[in-house]
Amino acid sequence: MKKELKTSIEGKTLRMEWTCEAPRDSVFAAFTEKEQLEAWWGPEGWETAIKTFEFQPGGMWHYCMRCVDPAQGDFYGMESWGKAIFRNIDAPNTYSHADYFSDASGVISEHLPGSENVTTFIDHGETTLIVFESTYETEEAVQEVLGMGMKEGFTSQLYRLDRLLAK
Repeated sequence: MKKELKTSIEGKTLRMEWTCEAPRDSVFAAFTEKEQLEAWWGPEGWETAIKTFEFQPGGMWHYCMRCVDPAQGDFYGMESWGKAIFRNIDAPNTYSHADYFSDASGVISEHLPGSENVTTFIDHGETTLIVFESTYETEEAVQEVLGMGMKEGFTSQLYRLDRLLAK
């Protein structure tokens, strides 16, 4: 049975949960080490190049996801830039960050919704529950990102994370 990304919405907050078949330290490292993050971040058929990665409070993460799969039709060759600013870090338990759509120079989009995020890694021995909480400015912004296919894309990349952790 294929696992699903558990999601719930409460007002302006989108909560998602995913369980990885790996110890917490390994899962946390996959989210917080540049080389590992580049190996799985982005949906299936997309590659990620990280321009800047400063995993520290106040540090920036600036990256580009690029569709490299010709079978994805109009998406093929498309780029999607993102920028995050890390807020707090309590390794290997949790970290928080602001997350935005941006351009290649790091200018934050005024037209697409940003969010404040907390990612928590809950240790269950040989498995790890990851809880993602993303708070947007409005309830409409939550619906906008879901309408853009965020849940499907994020699920796809979490399967890529699972494959990385299985190695």
